[in-house]
Amino acid sequence: MPVSAKRLVATVGVAMALVAGATACSSGSSTGSSKPAPVGPAAGTIEWEAAPITQGSNDPRQVLIQAFEKAYPKIKVNLISGATDTDTLRGTLTTQISGGSSTPDVYNGDVIWPAQFAHAGLASPLSDYLPSSYWSQFAPGLVSGATYQGKIYGSPLYADEGFLYYRKDLLAKAHLPVPTTWEQLVSESKTLQSQGLVKYGFVWEGGAYEGLTCNWTEFMSDAGGSTINSDASKATINSAASVKALTFMRSLISSGVSPSSVTTMQEPQAMSTFDDGQAAFLRNWDYAYSNANTPQNSQVVGKVGVALPPTFAGQSGPGYSNVGGWNVYLNPHSKNVGASLAFIKWLASPAAQDILAGQYSEIPTNQSVRTDPAILAKNPVLAVAAHTKLIARPSQTPQYPKVSQAVYSNINAALSGSVAPSSALSSASSQIDTAVSGGGL
Repeated sequence: MPVSAKRLVATVGVAMALVAGATACSSGSSTGSSKPAPVGPAAGTIEWEAAPITQGSNDPRQVLIQAFEKAYPKIKVNLISGATDTDTLRGTLTTQISGGSSTPDVYNGDVIWPAQFAHAGLASPLSDYLPSSYWSQFAPGLVSGATYQGKIYGSPLYADEGFLYYRKDLLAKAHLPVPTTWEQLVSESKTLQSQGLVKYGFVWEGGAYEGLTCNWTEFMSDAGGSTINSDASKATINSAASVKALTFMRSLISSGVSPSSVTTMQEPQAMSTFDDGQAAFLRNWDYAYSNANTPQNSQVVGKVGVALPPTFAGQSGPGYSNVGGWNVYLNPHSKNVGASLAFIKWLASPAAQDILAGQYSEIPTNQSVRTDPAILAKNPVLAVAAHTKLIARPSQTPQYPKVSQAVYSNINAALSGSVAPSSALSSASSQIDTAVSGGGL
């Protein structure tokens, strides 16, 4: 699978120690209390730290740099190849920037970093430099996830999103449509299972890790719930909507639509179960389509379709798709802000986004590119991505790692049947309130 997708759900448990340490070492916070650094001319040399985007020989980072330098001949970009493991990359950047280093000037980082890095003084507020018209070019839902205390810290570069994958051949054989509601997915799963066409109906990521927070965010949002309030000061997870979502998730397992082992599944396990032909439906990220159509990985090549996530009956539109992927951040110690901003802005432009989507099938963040017919024709995932309804994880607090742990540990306990949904949500709420108030930090 693509390196970017594998890094998407990397462990976040160590993040708090790293960022808390950075706060103690930092010369100041970038939450808006300090003046933005002088912009200066769009010329000179800058350093860009970015982990590999793909594993192929034709490195998209170098392709992007070459195209940028052609458009901006007065600026040279030196690439620093970052660690492929998210926690390692985060640790390296934290050490460098908290120590006052101006290198790298700009860096790629996870979409869940803005609040943590802003709070620790590791990123400059880009909205201090770039007007509202700049941020309006992105797909709805991306900018809110990059915002902390009213300021925007990450410029969306490319996205990972959750999709519903389905067996085209099985649905055709049973004369069933692609489900658009969760209730319909359950009904069709039971039909396919009862006819002996497939062992399981639906597999997804239910293990006690970050991926479950992503899955939970989608189900809960479909039901009309939320995890924390808008200013990230209080848990809102213990609600009737959340009870509905969690009760449904548990029923997937108790009914046999999903296997009991789904409570231990992460992306690879769910994907391999589907690719082995054992399940009719799969929730996974965008890379799962290419994996399912790679002969050495899959027994269902040519039999897989991709669709928008379902929602609960009575809700309008498709279900929510959780946002993953990568932003571009500005080092507050950069000595060449003008050139750095020129590079950040260009990476969001149609020229750069066309390269990422057209040549490498990365989901673009620029809305005009996401909806470009030429891009939609590249592959089914990009065609569906143009219509997704995006939802960010509750990462608008510096304590997000603790919030996420409270979510996935308690949700997993309910899925496993060790506690009732209402008890799990009550416990998660209490733990989230402690986390966002700074308890235990």
